[in-house]
Amino acid sequence: MDGSSTPGTSSTLGSTIDDLRRQNLAQVLRLVHRDGPMSRSEITRATGLNRSTIGGLVTDLSHRGLVVENAAPTARKVGRPSPSVAASDQATAIAVNPEVDAIDMALVGLSGRVLHRVRYQNERTPTVGEFINVVSAIIEGMRPAFGDVTVLGIGVALPGLVREVDGSVILAPHLGWRDAPIAQLVEEATGMRAIVGNDANCGVVAESTFGAGRGEGVIVYLNGGASGIGGGIVINGRLVVGEGGNAGEFGHTAVSTQGRRCHCGATGCLETEVRRDRFVEAAGLGDVELGALQAAMAVAWLDPDSAGAREIDRQVSRLAVALRSIVNIFNPRTVILGGHLAHLLAVVGEHEFHRRIAPTLPGEGSEPEIIGAQLDDELLLIGAAELVFAEALGDPTVMPTRAVAPALVQ
Repeated sequence: MDGSSTPGTSSTLGSTIDDLRRQNLAQVLRLVHRDGPMSRSEITRATGLNRSTIGGLVTDLSHRGLVVENAAPTARKVGRPSPSVAASDQATAIAVNPEVDAIDMALVGLSGRVLHRVRYQNERTPTVGEFINVVSAIIEGMRPAFGDVTVLGIGVALPGLVREVDGSVILAPHLGWRDAPIAQLVEEATGMRAIVGNDANCGVVAESTFGAGRGEGVIVYLNGGASGIGGGIVINGRLVVGEGGNAGEFGHTAVSTQGRRCHCGATGCLETEVRRDRFVEAAGLGDVELGALQAAMAVAWLDPDSAGAREIDRQVSRLAVALRSIVNIFNPRTVILGGHLAHLLAVVGEHEFHRRIAPTLPGEGSEPEIIGAQLDDELLLIGAAELVFAEALGDPTVMPTRAVAPALVQ
């Protein structure tokens, strides 16, 4: 042997070390992104890495503008305060949620906070072209709010079937969009990277990351919006998308043999039977503000003989039919309801939902918690931003390093 290395050994070793460092960077970034500010010692305990390694990783992430260290302690402790490491809101995404009645947009930080929000009220259901024009115009109007932040891209949470590989809409029936290359059109209009996902999938990812669905287990999410009912499933932190990316279409669960005909061609689908506009019509409310709808439902529920109370009762019964099947099929730890469905839950209470869902299959831990979405009306925007953040969370080295690390915030 002449002492020379085997061809390819050095490059392979270097590649392995680089891969390991990327994995460690991603582990630390995902931890503070999901769990919020933590001290270096807390990160050390959570990851199992040694303290000096954590110090180097935090410094690297800080140089890339992905984390910041704050002088304030993470908790009240004896001794010298330990600076907290937090996901940096200098790294941001633009989130978009088009609906029949409005186009909602926001600037969202890597911490999951909504930093700036704009809601454009539609005069009519927008065409694809009108949607692109509105998004482009709102982004131009939002630019003063950007300051010196880095915008990593645009995430679109869309109510419809999405081909996630290229961000095209296969079908968004309530918007009337079909076979539309939304991601491509947004990128061409704005010059920014765009990622499109199903809105309910975005919602369940947001809730399982920051809200009511955090932790292990099976989480099922259903959202009632202006475009109908969508759903999503997360199992042990991983989104279940299905073979074609359309898992969780709970809105087309059959809940009535006597119901209205759905756009899908079936009769009595959940999303035709449980709708906020049907309550508004039954209660004779006219143009009630969305924010005031839950209060109006609560008032109606107090009078059992009112048309509004009867409609709430009918909708809760129809929703319970769908939930009974969901509970028996998935045996979830938690069922999260959003939008109009969360209003129904708040008005009648979890106990009433469990009473109507019963009987489900018996077994230890078989009765799930049924709760409203904790992120409220920011849910889909936060989820849309997660579409954009996924790349940096998976490999932080996609972000270039800066010449000087950010100073501690005093």
